[in-house]
Amino acid sequence: MSVTPKLDADLVPRLRADLQAAGFTVEGVEAALGPVAAGALHREQRLPADLATRDSAEPVRVLIRLFALGFPVAWDDADRALPTLRADGAVQLGIARAEGADLRATCDLRPYGDEDHAWWVASDLSEIATGRPLAETHVLGVGNASTTLAEWTIRRHVGTALDLGVGSAVQALHLASHADHVTGTDLSARALHFAAFTAALNDVDMSLRHGSLLAPVAGQRFDLVVSNPPFVITPRTAGVPHYEYRDAGFIGDGVVEALVRSVGEHLEPGGVAQFLGNWEIRRGTSWRDRWQEWLAGTGLDAWIIQRDTQDPAEYAELWARDAGQRQGAAIYEQMYAAWLADFADRDVEAIGFGVITVQRPASDREPWVDLAEVPGAVAAGVGHAVDAGLRARTDLAERGDAWLLDTAWRVAPDVTVERHTVPSSSHPDEPAALLARQGGGMRRVLHLDAATAGLLGVCDGSLTARAALSAIAELLGESPADTIAAALPTLRALVADGFVAA
Repeated sequence: MSVTPKLDADLVPRLRADLQAAGFTVEGVEAALGPVAAGALHREQRLPADLATRDSAEPVRVLIRLFALGFPVAWDDADRALPTLRADGAVQLGIARAEGADLRATCDLRPYGDEDHAWWVASDLSEIATGRPLAETHVLGVGNASTTLAEWTIRRHVGTALDLGVGSAVQALHLASHADHVTGTDLSARALHFAAFTAALNDVDMSLRHGSLLAPVAGQRFDLVVSNPPFVITPRTAGVPHYEYRDAGFIGDGVVEALVRSVGEHLEPGGVAQFLGNWEIRRGTSWRDRWQEWLAGTGLDAWIIQRDTQDPAEYAELWARDAGQRQGAAIYEQMYAAWLADFADRDVEAIGFGVITVQRPASDREPWVDLAEVPGAVAAGVGHAVDAGLRARTDLAERGDAWLLDTAWRVAPDVTVERHTVPSSSHPDEPAALLARQGGGMRRVLHLDAATAGLLGVCDGSLTARAALSAIAELLGESPADTIAAALPTLRALVADGFVAA
């Protein structure tokens, strides 16, 4: 586990060229494996990928076996797959070692990318490659949490960005595509070595600093802070492993609380911080109570989205398996029991998971807070919806109801309105429910009444909301003032969540 890749100004560009030439990209790997084997590998099952690459000397399949599956490959096959670096160069870089007549990887090297970029990420070998539980100093590669955060992150251009807990530099790669300067911090020296190698391999410039949480950037401010922090709630119990990539050493959900309370000091006016987190829901309270407590006095705008909840047993099972421990093993049972006891000590009945977006207001005003639940599937590239929603909520806070009512809104093209009726009703033509549904973004659903459904139906940019609601009130035989007042909460929600835009 002590091995980390080396930075070599001659050999790293050779490796990059060979990976490109072999088609060792996200698309190339999926084409070589096929959808079934590629899907299984994403679920950390390597047998189908083994069968799809076994006995093949095609460069991309050799590289898959070497760096993704952890199998030794013939030295000559490695030479052909890495024609400019060669197998000897891979050994010199510290990404592989000789094993008789074969070459075996010493780190995981995976293609990764988004719609506009193709990258590679270096990290420690996964549990499926080694067949052993993870070491406590393990440096994680591309995982579900990192891809979730990348999807939810806003991608506006910024001057300065911070990847707090940089790990293998997944978030930093994304940040480098829309930030003028990227800084990464991590308490793990091994993680910083991998991050530096990932940056060099992708020819990306970033500043890397060693230290805990925000300590390495004391006194600095950023336009955007992104973090996949070590948020796992792990019991402080002797004999229970603690993993650097997921355990911060705080009691309970203290690391998330610490970030919420301190990150505002490191944001420029108008600056945004986004991170993932877990939070404890204690008996007799709600998850919103927890967040109201944390946000009090920070002065930050906050959009907290709870995506999922688990009971203590589900949570213990998830994170015991995450480290490669197997059910029935003594250490698994010990960890499981420790988690249950730890949660019971604090009277925790559930654990929430979600995406945190906070913003330092650019002006002197009261911060806005939106605590929402979005449990279902969201559209790809949801970060665009987060950015739009952040701007809309800020406009609502700063410009007020007069702006809201005097703007001519247009309904978004992905929005549909559903009418639900009860066939056995005495008035089957009258809807029992009217729902506005988004096809993209967060795929939110809003309940409408007759007035707001009518408003949504005429949002084509030709009438202000005030004029439209006044006309609808006359049709309904209601007072315009009463109709407008009743419609305001729904109109705010329609604007905040992107059902309509100016």
